[in-house]
Amino acid sequence: MLREPRSGRLAAWGNALLAGAVSPDAAAASITGEDVTHRVTDLPLAAGRTGVEPVPVGLTLALGRLRALGVRGLRVALPAAGHPLGLTGPPEFNERALEVGEAVLAPEAGIGLVPVVHSAGPDGGEPGQLADPRFGPADTHTEVVWECLPVRVAPPADVPTLSEAERELAEAMRSATEALTRLDVAGSGPVADAALEAYRARAEAGREVLAPGYPPRAVRVLELAQRVGALVSIAQGDGGDGRAYGGAVSASEIATRSALLRPVERTARRAQVAAYNAYAEERERDAGR
Repeated sequence: MLREPRSGRLAAWGNALLAGAVSPDAAAASITGEDVTHRVTDLPLAAGRTGVEPVPVGLTLALGRLRALGVRGLRVALPAAGHPLGLTGPPEFNERALEVGEAVLAPEAGIGLVPVVHSAGPDGGEPGQLADPRFGPADTHTEVVWECLPVRVAPPADVPTLSEAERELAEAMRSATEALTRLDVAGSGPVADAALEAYRARAEAGREVLAPGYPPRAVRVLELAQRVGALVSIAQGDGGDGRAYGGAVSASEIATRSALLRPVERTARRAQVAAYNAYAEERERDAGR
């Protein structure tokens, strides 16, 4: 999982805006990142009015609206098949979030936001994205539309505390490294070395792991979760079986590797959600005092 989820950026920088740590324009720019644009559809109207905005709106307006609707903290969900991580229902929202593997929840407003990604360029981008053969390699661009859907106000599914996530990650990293080393797939061969080096360069490029306002422990947990996710991605390889990295390639070894990596990947996802949700959890605890 080398890719930072867009839901993580939206929640982190949206929370920084709610905390007054960044301006609306700075939050919108950080959320958009390398994408061309982000828009929000079906955003609820201002408090006291019923219905939704008739046309998609920009992030700056959407984040301001969420604050006006009383949202105190945004939360992340990173569900996968059989693992509704961070979801609260109803089924319609859960199914939509599961389709794309991520979502943001704004419980106080009773809505969740699911990203729909459209890419125009030579490769077509990620699954489900739109491709346009008219563009050259340098012209690939991505647009994101966040769909607002009703959510149930309930405890999110299977989200650990930061301390639990940190402990689980440390153990997962140790056990996975030992097991994958025995299988000779912990990063063997020049392709794996290049992938690991690229990840290290990206991690050390001065990027902000989390937005201002998050506790240091959340930053630490997210960094470790991203390293564990990188290990899983590199061990699996481009085709998902590790063949690209010159390790074990028999059917039984591939099955063994997959069985080892599945709980590690799950642990990394849980830890990411715990880190992104730390701000909202802290605000909730303060409100209950």
